[in-house]
Amino acid sequence: MTTTANSTAISVFRERAEDARQNLEGTIADVTQEQASHIPSGKVMPIAAQYAHIVATQDLALHGMLLGAAPLLATTWAGRTGFDKPPPMGPGSSLDEWGHRIKSDIEAMREYAIAVYAACDQHFASMTDEDYNRILDLSQFGFGKQPMSFVLANGWINNPLMHAGEISCLKGLLGAKGYPF
Repeated sequence: MTTTANSTAISVFRERAEDARQNLEGTIADVTQEQASHIPSGKVMPIAAQYAHIVATQDLALHGMLLGAAPLLATTWAGRTGFDKPPPMGPGSSLDEWGHRIKSDIEAMREYAIAVYAACDQHFASMTDEDYNRILDLSQFGFGKQPMSFVLANGWINNPLMHAGEISCLKGLLGAKGYPF
């Protein structure tokens, strides 16, 4: 996407978030169930757990934090997300331990991701720059009070890009091509 000089903060965010999503989805597109489930040595999470963490975090942040509603994984997508346990959230939680224990179905996770992305896109299309700058209390997650832009940048841009890098590396270690480009 191309950013113009007249872009608003929310339109720039939406463009960058879409770029991050395309990078992630391009990286995960050819991952097999065997690759997704492979437990790497050390503390790094398997590919499936990384993907589940990204998508579930967006679902939980959008619905729970931004909209004050139940997330898709607890409502219309309950039991169909492609992972048996949602990722832990907040200070003291261990993604590594969770990631080594979950059972996953990468194809079901891809379908869940499409639903989460659609819900995010619908909400972001209605946001204004004032919404983007609204202050949120993130103390329960260890971040104090932050503008919504902090949540959006980390949840929809930084987190997907960081984990796409880890997924790409794991794919390479398994003999597959990492990034799609």
